[in-house]
Amino acid sequence: MKIFFILAISCQILVVSSSFGQKVSYDFDKNTNFEQFRTYKWVYIKGAEQLEAELDRQIRLAVDAQLGKKGLSRVDGNKADLYVGYQTAVSKEEDIMSYSLNGATTLGGTTVYVGQLVLDLYDAATDALVWRGAVSKTINRTAKPEKRQKNLEKAAAKLLKNYPPKTKA
Repeated sequence: MKIFFILAISCQILVVSSSFGQKVSYDFDKNTNFEQFRTYKWVYIKGAEQLEAELDRQIRLAVDAQLGKKGLSRVDGNKADLYVGYQTAVSKEEDIMSYSLNGATTLGGTTVYVGQLVLDLYDAATDALVWRGAVSKTINRTAKPEKRQKNLEKAAAKLLKNYPPKTKA
């Protein structure tokens, strides 16, 4: 009887603790050849919540490290294959915006939830959104900087695990 009780409690703890993990989702344009992308440039998404400099730096460092592992190089000039931008909801839920050189447009009914990071990749040649990923339970302003950086690195690794996406030829 004691063993059954211990197993039951252990299973409950496992189920509850797994529900607290970061959840990742992504989508992409199935017609895009991701092999063509070699360089990227960071862009700010108009209308997105601007974060304090340290948190912005931490997010970019975490994403830069993962994109570098995927063979992409960051450039600061105008000759990039991809534009990379992010949006967060740190203090409240936010509607997601799309980056565009001609202005931002709202994507209908999409919401970034508190603590969530949404990463967008745009084809620089066409300004078209080609990949979007979201990871939950990522950003905590009250965490110590070291803890926050570790959490962001873990989130970026999970988020970009399946980038570039496998497309059917």
